[in-house]
Amino acid sequence: MELIGYAGAILMGLTLGLIGGGGSILTVPILVYLFNVNTVQATAYSLFIVGLTSAVGSVSHFKQGNIDWRSVLLFGLPSVFSVFITRSFLVKFIPETVVSFGEITIDKSMFLLLLFAVVMLFAAYSMIKKPKYTESINSKVTPDNILLIAQGLFVGELTGLVGAGGGFLIIPALVLMANLPIKKAIGTSLVIIVLNSLVGFLSNHVGIQASDWSFMLKFFGIAAVGILIGSTLSKKVSNEKLKPAFGWFVLVMGSFIIIKELLIK
Repeated sequence: MELIGYAGAILMGLTLGLIGGGGSILTVPILVYLFNVNTVQATAYSLFIVGLTSAVGSVSHFKQGNIDWRSVLLFGLPSVFSVFITRSFLVKFIPETVVSFGEITIDKSMFLLLLFAVVMLFAAYSMIKKPKYTESINSKVTPDNILLIAQGLFVGELTGLVGAGGGFLIIPALVLMANLPIKKAIGTSLVIIVLNSLVGFLSNHVGIQASDWSFMLKFFGIAAVGILIGSTLSKKVSNEKLKPAFGWFVLVMGSFIIIKELLIK
């Protein structure tokens, strides 16, 4: 199982490098099902791994000038604040038994996995459908600062809860609300993911103390190889052609999690 898990780490990095988002959505399922990491701890591990992997991917975008620092401030700072509040307080207040009806009991671990699966389904939908923002790339749109800040708060809460970077939400928001070209939106998204993920990880002191650093660094190292390969391939392959195929894969994964958690014991 570990070999499959590390292969998944390469896939996660490869996807981040190729399409700028979506790959981090695989990290928690890989950690939970292939490495048997507790779900709550897996979200912390995911934040650490996704943060460092995205940092590696953002270097080339920084060199190419593909980062809009104004958007990093307007979107990133509210997002970081939301991540900190969510990881420091909200996750701790989720009860060990969330709900119980009939023979089904949803505990904290199952609740987070089901929430993660729902996020995966939305991510899959956003990757499969033709993005509306492709028609707006060359049009002049007045940046909507209020909506950008609100979206940042929402993405931060999502990142804090499920440990995913949220690139599938950040990139369309930056294109539509900040009027950024897609390449610049991808580079800016990676920087925001770095900030969100590492702040989210550092906000959970208990999670830090219980972390297996050697394992996390090994996983990150393998994922970093994937993102470097993906960044190289992205210059030759259209990410718009790859997104739908990866979206179907994420859809299957999300559906599997829901079925496994609710029906397979």
